[in-house]
Amino acid sequence: MTWLEPITLEGRYGRLDPLSHEHHDGLVEAVKDGQLWKLWYTFIPKADAMTSEISRRLDLQAAGSMLPFTVREPDGTIAGMTTYMNCDEANRRVEIGSTWYRQSSQRSPLNTQCKLLLLRHAFERLDCIAVEFRTHWFNQASRKGIERLGAKLDGVLRSHQIAPNGTLRDTCVYSIVASEWPTVKAHLTFQLERPRASEG
Repeated sequence: MTWLEPITLEGRYGRLDPLSHEHHDGLVEAVKDGQLWKLWYTFIPKADAMTSEISRRLDLQAAGSMLPFTVREPDGTIAGMTTYMNCDEANRRVEIGSTWYRQSSQRSPLNTQCKLLLLRHAFERLDCIAVEFRTHWFNQASRKGIERLGAKLDGVLRSHQIAPNGTLRDTCVYSIVASEWPTVKAHLTFQLERPRASEG
């Protein structure tokens, strides 16, 4: 059994299925909800590029550096994509990233649920010593969401990447380490059990 074996992860507010080309049409419908590809500070595939994006992620899975998922609402509706990426089995580290959700699924419990599922699997099944998150300096919604999980800012990689529009990306690097997981788990579980549908 490989370290990163495709698996379905499920909770009350959402499910993560191993990414498949069979999910293409649902992902196209999801990305059109809010025209997400227009966000300049992040990479979200256009509807007509979804086939190539699915293939790219599956190729990285075959190479052992990514484990991609399709995100579903509790009723089975496809809401987006997420991954374990930059996977480092030798040092037991993964990054949770390349995540996007349809606009109508944002600010709901879905993201908290998915992050809890991914973090639990990483720390309790993969025995990770750290889980990383990265985002654009200007992606304030993503930064706030990561910080609400309990992740701490490790630093900022200045002029880290050249974006498709030619601008330079400063990348904020966050992480949760294994010793912090019990507290983060308690926090996320509490958020999901609160008597309201909350998430940003």
